[in-house]
Amino acid sequence: MGAVEGIAVRVERAAALFTKEIEFLAENSNPSVIMCALPLELLELLSEERKSPGRKDLHHLLKARTMEFRIPIQLILPGTYDVSKARKQKRAGTPRPLQDEATRAWNIFSALYYKAGGTPWRLVRDPAQLSACFVGISFFESLDRSRLTTSMAQVFNELGEGIVVRGGAASLSKDDRQPHLSGDDCRKLIADALARYRDVHFTLPARIVIHKSSPFSQEEEAGAKQAVQEERIAVHDLVHLTDSDIRLYRDGIYPPLRGTFLQTSARSGVLYTKGSVPFFETYPGMYVPRPVSIKIAAGDQTPSVHAKEILALTKMNWNSTQFDGGMPLTLTAAYGVGNVLKHCGENQRIEPRYAFYM
Repeated sequence: MGAVEGIAVRVERAAALFTKEIEFLAENSNPSVIMCALPLELLELLSEERKSPGRKDLHHLLKARTMEFRIPIQLILPGTYDVSKARKQKRAGTPRPLQDEATRAWNIFSALYYKAGGTPWRLVRDPAQLSACFVGISFFESLDRSRLTTSMAQVFNELGEGIVVRGGAASLSKDDRQPHLSGDDCRKLIADALARYRDVHFTLPARIVIHKSSPFSQEEEAGAKQAVQEERIAVHDLVHLTDSDIRLYRDGIYPPLRGTFLQTSARSGVLYTKGSVPFFETYPGMYVPRPVSIKIAAGDQTPSVHAKEILALTKMNWNSTQFDGGMPLTLTAAYGVGNVLKHCGENQRIEPRYAFYM
């Protein structure tokens, strides 16, 4: 048995052990969240896992396997609950720097509060504005990296409540080498997302904003518009978000301020979601920040309006105290959901709440 095969077996066995205990707790008690403290010895056994292409990740696999018990789980690394193990954890190949105690406590308890059904904070909403939901569409590869198996949407309202929707197969376009849906699959994905939204909120929003990690093809745009029209949504916006190659500079030694926005055309612009912060009098980051490229495929809102919404959505990650996320929660959540979904069976029932994936 090769090293990669041996590690794959260890991941499966570790997932099976945790799953058995989680099943016992789910059947014999009624917890709101189950915490899984990973032992250092296990991390050492899996230390080569991250170097293996197409690997099974214990974090993602365990969330996929335990979804059937309908109780969110929270994995905790040894360095989080025992500072003396932090250095050993680093040697075990876990590339995560140890944060200060206050930050670790905030991260853990904010995530637990949300997974238990609470709402840690919410977006400030102007009552004069239309009720809106935000959808993130992204794509992920199968574990063997042979195909783009599924697309999915992540729906959020101003409370940050997430609803997971799994969509159809995607394919790489010969024109731009970007992943795209067929028009019908895009229509169905948006229709399913709105149906899930209605199930949770007992109504539909007046406006829907769709963030996508690749450009909108003509078929995708037509499919999305058809779904919106069928559900009689009054206002819709289709926006392509990606890292920008444009760089801005300002006087001094620090990068542009977080929130700096440059409109490059009537339908596009670049936004610094990471950058210098006057309150800290510095740039709270390790690397030169890259702005987000905003390209509007459809809709009547201006790039500056979208920039304000995107900046607000970068503050909605309840799994971290980091207030300056690079991408809005719509897409960062979609990426995370994809990591779990690739470990789920094609016909497996998936949980609609985002709490099961973070």
